[in-house]
Parts: sequence; C-alpha cells; structure tokens
Amino acid sequence: MATGIAITLVASFVSGCASTATLSTTTGTTGTPATTTTTPVTTTTTPATTTTTPATTTTTPATTTTTPATTTTTPATTTTTPATTTTTTLACSTAGVLATWSLQSLAEQTVVVPVDESDVTSVTSEVAAGAGGVILFGASAPSNLGVALQSLVASAPNGVAPFVMTDEEGGAVQRMANLVGSIPSARQMGATMTPAQIRQLAAGLARRMLAAGVTMDLAPVLDVDGGQGPDDRDPDGTRSFSAQEKIAATDGLAFEAGLQAGGIVPVVKHFPGLGGATGNTDVMPASTPPWSKLKRVGLVPFDDAIDAHVPAVMIANATIPGLTDLPASISPVVISGLLRDQLGYQGLVITDSLSAVALSAIGYSVPKATVAAIQAGADMVLYGADPTAVASLTNQTVAAVIAAVDAGKLARSRLVSAVTHILNVKHVNLCSTG
Repeated sequence: MATGIAITLVASFVSGCASTATLSTTTGTTGTPATTTTTPVTTTTTPATTTTTPATTTTTPATTTTTPATTTTTPATTTTTPATTTTTTLACSTAGVLATWSLQSLAEQTVVVPVDESDVTSVTSEVAAGAGGVILFGASAPSNLGVALQSLVASAPNGVAPFVMTDEEGGAVQRMANLVGSIPSARQMGATMTPAQIRQLAAGLARRMLAAGVTMDLAPVLDVDGGQGPDDRDPDGTRSFSAQEKIAATDGLAFEAGLQAGGIVPVVKHFPGLGGATGNTDVMPASTPPWSKLKRVGLVPFDDAIDAHVPAVMIANATIPGLTDLPASISPVVISGLLRDQLGYQGLVITDSLSAVALSAIGYSVPKATVAAIQAGADMVLYGADPTAVASLTNQTVAAVIAAVDAGKLARSRLVSAVTHILNVKHVNLCSTG
C-alpha cells in the first residue's frame, strides 16, 4: 500500500500606511492699514491611501495525477507440471527377496538329495522343487555325467542351481576316478608331497570335476588321525593327512586351496575333529577324544581353516565328552556356541549324513534330526536313502522343517539365515536372477 502526504502552503499578508502634516503661514505690518489677507490654509488632506494589496493566495491546485491503474491482466499462465510422483525404490537385497519366499522354498534349499551318479535324472522332481543340492554316490561315473547333470540343474527354480557334490578325497574314497583320474590318499600325499604339490594336484582334480558338472567336493578331511582305517572302528585312517595336527592342517589346507583354485567349493570335515573317535558314526554311536584333548589337538586344523576363510565346514556325528552329549551335528553347543560364536565362523555349515546310526540309535529320524540340526545352527543337511525312498524321505524332511516353523519351534529367521549362507557360497544374487 502507498501513503500520500498532503502539504499546506500558508501565505503572509503585508499592509502599507501614509502620514498627514498641517502647515500655518503669518505676514508683517508697514503703516499701511494692515491688510490682512487671510489665505485660507489649504489643507490638502491627502486621504491616506491605503493600498491594500489583496493577499494573493496562490493556491496551486493539488495536481493529483491519477495514473489510471494499469491492470495488466497477464493471462494466467497455468503451467501444469505433470505431477512428479517420486517413487522411492528400495535397493534390492537378498534378504528382501528371501522375505518373499515361501516356507516351502526356504526349506527345500536346506536339503541335499542323494542320488546314484549313474541315474542323476531320477531326482529331477526334487531339484525342480528347489532342493539346495544333490550328492552323487557310486564308484564309477558314466561318461555322459556332465550332460546328464546339465539337464538336471536346468530344472532348478528361481535361477538357483543346486550344489552338485560328491566325496572325492583320494585313496579309499573316490566316486568318479574313472572320469577325473585316481589320486593318492591323504596320508600318502602328506607323507610324499609338499604342500605346493598337493595344491597343484587338487587344482587339476577340481578342473576335471568341474568339467564333469560337479561343483562341490566334500573334502579335505582335516581330522588328526594315525589309525589303520577307514573301517567301522576308525572312520578316518588313511583319509587323514597326518597324526600331527600342524601337518594335517598345512597339507589339508593346501588341498582345500587347490580345489578352490580349480573352481570347486571345498568342504573341510569333520568338525571339531573326528580323529581318535571310538567308532565310525555311520554304523554306531561314537565319541571323540575328551574336549580337553580335542581342543588342543583335533581342533587345531579347523582353527587354521577358519582363519583361512574356508567356504564350508561339515559337522561330525560324534558326541564330545566334556562338551556335549548330543551328536555334534545336532548340538547347539558345538555349532552355534563353538563354531559360530567362539571361533567366529560365518560360512556354510553342512551336517554329516543324518541317516547315520549315531542318530537313529538315539531316536532321531532324518526329518527330526534335520529340524534339530537347523535349530542348532546348521544350514544344509545330508542323508542317504534307497533310490526308491528318496522322494518320500525328502518330502517328509521338508514337511518337518515347515511344521517346525509353523509350530514356533524353529524361527523363520534361522531358516532365512541358513539359506543366506547357502546362496552366498553359490554366489547367487537374487536381485539379478531371472
């Protein structure tokens, strides 16, 4: 708003005044009768001329220049900027995707389905349902194994292929020597080869395994053992690199490094050390040496393996006097307490076969043992079965895991954590899978 200021001009008036004077004149006597001439005094009274100059008040008319309000009506330019809807897209993450997975899909990833290497397509339905892995059994692989496995893996859902695993340790435990070549036992390697030579041998083995379609080797054995097995009384024997813990660690980890260099995922076993066990857990309940000794000897190679960030660890089925009365594979004290919390291991944890007598003898079926193992901190479970029973047992096992979550006995978050560990080792990014 503008404020107008009015200015009042005041004019001053000036008056002029005239003065009047009276003059008298007298004449003298000469003997002559005086003639008195009275000259009338002419008093000229000049009327006071009062010139009153009228006060000239020049009133300058207030010039109010009213500039007509120029209302420039600019046509309202309504620029309609299209409503920009800012959609904040949350970054995709594996955890976010797994949150959308069904319990069925999560549970399927934790099982490893057994199959004879001569008939791998027999478990196509299990792989198509989302099984996390298949384990090959047998002593002689068919020449077309690679082609058959390629077809099998292609049936996996969500772009997540199963691990294809087997036990290719050397010596007495070789599943596909006819395809990948025979290698010495761990004990022979430890006695006759340098760590560098062991690494080189394992790298060559891995490349041949990979060419045949296998992606994971359940090896090396890191147990410290000098017995004459493997047999029912001694599960390790020549499967161990040495009865000296440091040699077992050095040579075992050289084999592990070679497998990784050749493109195969190694699985060190049998945590926390099966050397010197009272028996073979496949055929009987057994225990390791007392914890007081085991932690000084048998645990050493596994300590070193964890420091080396090995991708996967297999848990033994033996009990550990002084630490747990349960088989290690279903013991929270061993898996969550010792391996995860105390030793800080963050990789993949796989059980030894849950169809072992060490578990069935104490009342654990494969489905029951699977739930217990995952509760304890394991991520994947192994089991064996007759080919005609594989489908049924796998379905029962998956159903047991789902039921445990539904009943509140197994946290869904524990299941998600297990699958996360599995996918990490598979190098699967759920945000980029088709």
